[in-house]
Amino acid sequence: MSDWRINGRTYIRNFIYCVMFLAMGMSSCQMETDSTNAVIYCDSAVAPIAFAAGEIREALEENGFSVTVKANEQLSDKDKSVRIILTVKGRQSVEKRLLDRGGKPVSELESQGYAIRLAGKTTYWIVGADEAGTMYGGLDIAEIVRIEGSLDKVSDKVHKPSIARRGIKFNIPLDARTPSYDDTGDAAQNNYAEMWNFAFWKEFLDDMARYRYNTLTLWNPHPFPSIVKLPNYPDAALEDVCVTTLKPTYKHGVWRDPQFVSHEVLKNLKVVKKMTIDEKIKFWRRVMEYAKNRGIDIYFITWNILMNSVEGKYGITNAQDNPKTIAYLRQCVRETVLTYPLLAGIGVTAGENMRNRNDEFAKEKWLWKTYGMGILDAKKQQPNRTVRFIHRVWQTGLGEIIEEFGSKYPDPFELSFKYARAHMYSSTKPPFCKPLLKEMEKYQVKCWWNLRNDDIFNFRWGDPEYVRAFLSNLPPKEQTAGYHMGSDGYVWAREFTSLEPERPRALEIKKHWYKFMLWGRLGYDLDLKREFFEKTLLWRFPKTKGLALYDTWAMASKIVPLVNRFHWCNWDFMWAVEGCFDQRKGFHTVRDFIKTQPMQDSGLMSIPEYVDKHLADEPSPSDGRGEQMTDKTPIQVAEELRNYADESLKQVGLIRSKAAKSRELLLTLNDIEAMSHLGSYYASKILGAVQLHLFEKSRNQENKTLAIRHLLEAQKHWENYASVAGKHYRPQLLARTRVLDWMKILDDVRKDVEIARKSGIGL
Repeated sequence: MSDWRINGRTYIRNFIYCVMFLAMGMSSCQMETDSTNAVIYCDSAVAPIAFAAGEIREALEENGFSVTVKANEQLSDKDKSVRIILTVKGRQSVEKRLLDRGGKPVSELESQGYAIRLAGKTTYWIVGADEAGTMYGGLDIAEIVRIEGSLDKVSDKVHKPSIARRGIKFNIPLDARTPSYDDTGDAAQNNYAEMWNFAFWKEFLDDMARYRYNTLTLWNPHPFPSIVKLPNYPDAALEDVCVTTLKPTYKHGVWRDPQFVSHEVLKNLKVVKKMTIDEKIKFWRRVMEYAKNRGIDIYFITWNILMNSVEGKYGITNAQDNPKTIAYLRQCVRETVLTYPLLAGIGVTAGENMRNRNDEFAKEKWLWKTYGMGILDAKKQQPNRTVRFIHRVWQTGLGEIIEEFGSKYPDPFELSFKYARAHMYSSTKPPFCKPLLKEMEKYQVKCWWNLRNDDIFNFRWGDPEYVRAFLSNLPPKEQTAGYHMGSDGYVWAREFTSLEPERPRALEIKKHWYKFMLWGRLGYDLDLKREFFEKTLLWRFPKTKGLALYDTWAMASKIVPLVNRFHWCNWDFMWAVEGCFDQRKGFHTVRDFIKTQPMQDSGLMSIPEYVDKHLADEPSPSDGRGEQMTDKTPIQVAEELRNYADESLKQVGLIRSKAAKSRELLLTLNDIEAMSHLGSYYASKILGAVQLHLFEKSRNQENKTLAIRHLLEAQKHWENYASVAGKHYRPQLLARTRVLDWMKILDDVRKDVEIARKSGIGL
């Protein structure tokens, strides 16, 4: 055998041995990386980042990981565990360390934005533009781990917020002597003490951060006696927290009166929590610090002129031309700014108790003398302080606002406007801000869009595509400062109506987690896909795999917006869809459904318009004659409502029969069922109204017979609705309307049938 063959075989054998050795070595290296151990590296002294690290840790531990947390300075390549590094761009030479470990570079990031970078298979970098951005990036990782069960789906990404400021509007009942806008409802009466419970705010603010809200606006006509003490008005500050022993009623004032603290209330007080004013100040400083540690700014927003418990002291009144009131309120504002260094800003309303004047006490002049000058007084002592100002465009004009504040106010100045009037659950593109937008172009000012939910208080709502469309249709970022979502007729604190409550009772933000999550998460990221929400629901309710919970919930949630668009009433006191009533006249009868017009620009046809066209033998899409009408007819609206209701009820039955009987899932399904029955009720009521109006116009007895039949069906659907709702919720007094008692309302529902039966008699 030649030397070449011997040497060649030796070479080949040695080559094979080397390959095997290298393979064994690589396998050994892979085995050394422990995929069940994870180390989170972060600066634990930075509260928002520490919060995100805690969320990641909890998610990993839920999925079988053993997790430790270390300081960023301890990052070592010798650590073979899964590594997650949370940091802020520019700190600890982030870029160099990331690049040295094979990660992609991080480009410029917008405020609140972040980048996720993978360096190797088991090292994950979260680099935020700022502390809030790092927190949001960490929460992103935690969500992925929870819904996927591992880190496998984490990939390189760069994210920036879709809408810069995402807020909650919270009408805050601080005390019976410093109530919010309207505390006559049971929601306020049951939550006074809760406003002074730090455990409540801790849980609430944690959830706000998880859902990516970064603004909390606290609304109260005159909060100052409960939150600040004044050098020149020592008796204005309120000790303790009080409620009234008087039983509220919807007759407690029509429209504006509920903002005032009556003498009867002040004579009938009960202490529910002992606190000095110093303890109250310490409490709110603590709340604001905790909010800051979750990336959340806090504002107080007021109505005017409403001195409430201070009226009559020191010569202070609600009179617009009282210089003593102006001096007092100016000091209130100054001391509030000085007392709370973390207060982000103050907002004002030129109403509900101001008069139109053309003298030195005109609305905007008065507001400048009190709020504007009060803030300037504080800035003289704290010259580096920034106090953002929000001026509502309500009972005043933009020109007047800008004339008085535009050139004088030194810090960021923005507007606030009721974007969908009182009904954010109506249209995804409400038309009401169009005139304001044209004016805003002239003055180059931005606006907060006030999203008012005075519709859905009881039932868990959830339609991601509605929220996505709504937020996508907000005016462009050049005109949008942000949005704040909430109610005037409800306090979203701790639930109080459940007949099967948790102990302690759950926070509303917990009960309605899906709704709050949708408005926050999509505000931060409008590109979130349907798949994300489906997986989130599956994580929350694991036994619903293969079942249509996402679509079922969304279908039932389309009912209230469609009803509101068709039966449009601008303001909260004019319409409560869950009870089919208003504050002044009560129940909306079948005749009210004939008379009330749809929302403008909604593409819906009113009942009188449809009936007139029908009787004139014009083409209608409902009967297949001729070309399609442009607007959707009442018949089509009813059919759409019926389809939503029937399909969601069908799916609720399937989910109940196949999914495990988890308590939260069952309660959610009950709410979906209730909303579905409500949709069936309104569908039949609209059909009954159409036939009744046809009869009254044509005197065709067949139309009357059909009207009675539809309204009897509506009665049956209300009975089903009341049965489901009444089994799970106790009746409550709604602040802006009336008592929501479904079984008692059934008496009004029955009267619709009698209205139809008596129609035409005697003519």
